[in-house]
Amino acid sequence: MALANCPRCGKLFNRQFRTICDECHAGIEQDYETCFKFLKDHKGVTINELSEATGVTVQQITKFIQEGRISKAVAPNLTYPCEMCGAAIRDGKVCFNCQNKLKRGIAGSQIGRSESDTRNGFRILDRDDR
Repeated sequence: MALANCPRCGKLFNRQFRTICDECHAGIEQDYETCFKFLKDHKGVTINELSEATGVTVQQITKFIQEGRISKAVAPNLTYPCEMCGAAIRDGKVCFNCQNKLKRGIAGSQIGRSESDTRNGFRILDRDDR
């Protein structure tokens, strides 16, 4: 049995099936149901309006969207902030512009490296070779 403390409430629980305790999981499920019911009648709300109306945090609503539990078809105006720049997005964790910046940064770090630098492995020197 893998015992752990719940990251949300600190209570000891069996981590074999979930990463949070049963009570916190039930609370999250209740938050989801509350959001889902509200969205059925108010499809045009923003994430902040949904949070204010339901009492569910923007962070938790963002998780529901990223997990695919709240569909973009059901809530077309729900956007959440990019984790890098804060721009409004509907998919993933970072916006298109930040994705491109990351790609350029990675590609730029590869320029100027020789093939021997990119191989996996180590170069071992004897004391006499130093």
